[in-house]
Amino acid sequence: MCGVFGIHGHDEAANIAYLGMHALQHRGQESAGLVAAEDGRLRRHVAMSLVSDAFDEKTLSRLPGRVAIGHVRYSTAGSSELRNAQPFVFEYAGGAVSIAHNGNLVNATELRAELEAQGSIFQTSSDTEVIVHLMAKAREADLLGKLMAALKRIRGAYSLVLLTNDEKMIGVRDPNGFRPLCIGRLKDAFVLSSETCSFDLIEAEFIREVAPGEVVVIEKGGMTSHALHDPVARTFCVFEHVYFARPDSLVNGKSVYRARERMGRALADEAPAEADVVIPVPDSGVPAAIGYSKQSGIPFEMGLIRSHYVGRTFIEPQESIRHFGVRLKLSPVRSIVDGKRVVVVDDSLVRGTTSRKIVKMLRNAGAREVHLRISAPPTTHPCFYGIDTPTRSELVAASHTVEEIGRYVTSDSIAYLSHAGMMTAVGSSSDAGGYCSACFTGNYPVALGSTELVQLRLAR
Repeated sequence: MCGVFGIHGHDEAANIAYLGMHALQHRGQESAGLVAAEDGRLRRHVAMSLVSDAFDEKTLSRLPGRVAIGHVRYSTAGSSELRNAQPFVFEYAGGAVSIAHNGNLVNATELRAELEAQGSIFQTSSDTEVIVHLMAKAREADLLGKLMAALKRIRGAYSLVLLTNDEKMIGVRDPNGFRPLCIGRLKDAFVLSSETCSFDLIEAEFIREVAPGEVVVIEKGGMTSHALHDPVARTFCVFEHVYFARPDSLVNGKSVYRARERMGRALADEAPAEADVVIPVPDSGVPAAIGYSKQSGIPFEMGLIRSHYVGRTFIEPQESIRHFGVRLKLSPVRSIVDGKRVVVVDDSLVRGTTSRKIVKMLRNAGAREVHLRISAPPTTHPCFYGIDTPTRSELVAASHTVEEIGRYVTSDSIAYLSHAGMMTAVGSSSDAGGYCSACFTGNYPVALGSTELVQLRLAR
């Protein structure tokens, strides 16, 4: 639940990285950081804030150089505090290296205990620091060799951007390809980013995705590609299409907007409703609601208005803010819903608390009936690969039937998109091929570490 960005070979590298991070703000709102390289030095600035608050003209002027990497964070491993804000910068015998990470390492706890037993001293509680300590202990002569040796010991999800003090920029994607990482060009400069929406902002050309298990090294002579190890089955996170990625991005080679629209169409076929109007839960529910409306023939309206001055409900870090945020963030349009039978389309339902409040708001605004439609299957299992879903005990669909959830949220009816319908919408040729959908099925494609297994056992 983070965004990474890097640019190599641009006279305004820090400024461009700032814009790229701004485009990725939806991927994390806890902290923002930027590291730039010039004259053998790495300069860093991080803050516990949004990108626009963390940087101004004066701050960016202190980050000179033609190479820079950035990071926006929402914590999945490590507490929400400044010491865990990325990119990190570490010094080692061969120089200095900065690292920014999107994902989650499932064997980080075991590796950290092993490294600490060997004398390593950790400065953060982030799983990302494990990678750097493994690099420091590797016997290979150069940085690339040390990185490759470290990566062969870690398991889980990782899309990384690294920067060295001699101005090499490195992009890495784990062998399963859980998280996105893209390559672009801005005139003579190379760009790396979690999502293509950042390329659109800076007017960069999308070249291709970093392949699962690929390491790309970008330096003055151009870009070279290296294979981490033999290919494994690809398991791109389907939740990127469902909720997390921006709808104007291409991820896993597909339009996020079109995938969500197809989910809405499939939902209309699977779960029709007699209603007068279809409304989305903005913003991520909009494409699916449009698809539902087109397929069903029921008119589409924006019956809920979102305040864009409040963070996304799902990724707010504090429980108290999450509940208050629903009321602060969404307002019903009475002229659209009053006296109407309303279909409300949302992208997912995790705890159910948000949906319950939305249904109540719509009834208070005069809705005659409220039919809740979710354009994804029930979320029944936590994610251990970089999306901050709660423990299983907090997931309402893990312990309640669809009918019980409907009674809890007080809707007149409720229905979810089937797993097969979702997979068809994202373009999978089979019910699961090429994607990780463990949050909906409990089928984890990479073996979990002991900490994650304990959590699952306790949740059961």
